[in-house]
Amino acid sequence: MGGIGKVYPAYLFVFMLLPFKYLVSALVTFLLVYSASINAAEQGFLEGHMKIIFGMAVEPSDEMPRQTVTAEKYAEYPLIVLSQDGQKEIARVTADGNGNYRATLPSGNYILDVQDRAAKRVRAKPQPFSVVSNQTVHVDMNVIIGFAGIRP
Repeated sequence: MGGIGKVYPAYLFVFMLLPFKYLVSALVTFLLVYSASINAAEQGFLEGHMKIIFGMAVEPSDEMPRQTVTAEKYAEYPLIVLSQDGQKEIARVTADGNGNYRATLPSGNYILDVQDRAAKRVRAKPQPFSVVSNQTVHVDMNVIIGFAGIRP
């Protein structure tokens, strides 16, 4: 009887490959979920309060009322998160209408600063901080604007 073996229709091969296809898609899904959980575990949080201080207004009075800080004013001074060496921008954060901000960052050491601080002629001290996995670090930022004629 040697000769040609039994011939199977092509659609049978499709049915034979279906379990393999489902196995591969399940494996890919598992790897995506697993990698997302690893990345989530390495994340921490930065939160804080931005206080805008008007350099010319020393004390409120009837002649010189203190300016109010609006959401638009906070938006004019976005904060940037820089790498520890200050060379690379990692994230940009804008305070809400109350001056509060929050960002999710990978674990590591950073510097919080005001974007274009020198060009905008504002005074603010860059704040170094560290983010630890699944923890929140609180860093406040005081921004003094309108100090062009003021010398420390």
